[in-house]
Amino acid sequence: MEGFKDHGKARVLLDRVRQLLEERRALLLVHNYQPPEIQELADMCGDSLELSIKAARSDAQVLVFCGVHFMAETASILCPEKTVLLPRHDAGCPMADMITVPALEKRLRELPPMPVVTYVNSPASVKALSTICCTSANAVKVVNSLDAPELLMTPDRNLGRYAASHTDKKVHLWEGYCPIHDRLTPQEVLEVKREHQDAVFMAHPECRPEVLALADVVRSTSGMLAYPGETRKTSFIVGTEVGLLHPLRKAHPHKSFYPASGDMLCVDMKRIGLEDLVRCLEKMEGEVRVPEAVRRPAMQAVQRMVELA
Repeated sequence: MEGFKDHGKARVLLDRVRQLLEERRALLLVHNYQPPEIQELADMCGDSLELSIKAARSDAQVLVFCGVHFMAETASILCPEKTVLLPRHDAGCPMADMITVPALEKRLRELPPMPVVTYVNSPASVKALSTICCTSANAVKVVNSLDAPELLMTPDRNLGRYAASHTDKKVHLWEGYCPIHDRLTPQEVLEVKREHQDAVFMAHPECRPEVLALADVVRSTSGMLAYPGETRKTSFIVGTEVGLLHPLRKAHPHKSFYPASGDMLCVDMKRIGLEDLVRCLEKMEGEVRVPEAVRRPAMQAVQRMVELA
């Protein structure tokens, strides 16, 4: 079992997690970047917003989110009547931490009145101050849906630049970024391309513009999972967090996938282990609940995006 030296212990933990999920009538939501052994346990595996939307439609009253804090918050925003548990409260997102309500309020005072487009990879409190949310898959569509000639896009400057390159609108950028995607360099990509000359380079829009310029396709995580099934190509360089290699190889066992860089590993996305899941479900601890005064306006920003889709 990948990631475990003691396979016997891992099997005991896996069986205990399954038992507790059944006893609690809980739904296990797992992001694509989680460790393989956690992904294999999932009731639903995917990107953060996709998981929360599906969870909202389910009958489960307990949602266990294996991801990072803003993802559990999004589940709470969309599922206020459900109990949302995050097995590790120290599983955070550096990019989400790069924007705060006071900093956003200050920036808005400095700019003329304009819409705020906020990436879902952000705190609930920031979503609550936003006009509309976006994902990496629909950022361009969201930006072009607005009537205003200019807008502020938060918190990812790379996603903002990508959206700006596909619109005539003026996009003001927030100087946040994903450290994992932002660290990928053109030199690393070119080196892997030389090693795998027939491979398609799939890049995430959180990467730097100079990296995206080398991409054969630019896709979100869900887009990357779908793309190999849409082409006859059999070899792919994956320009996102290395956790996506597991579901890609599982979904397309006869195709080859190579990381754009072995350094694209998010420590926060790897924090949750089987022991954490057992403890969380046994004690029903780690609840994440967005206060109603924040949840309602945040929900409006998310709902505007969902309705656009």
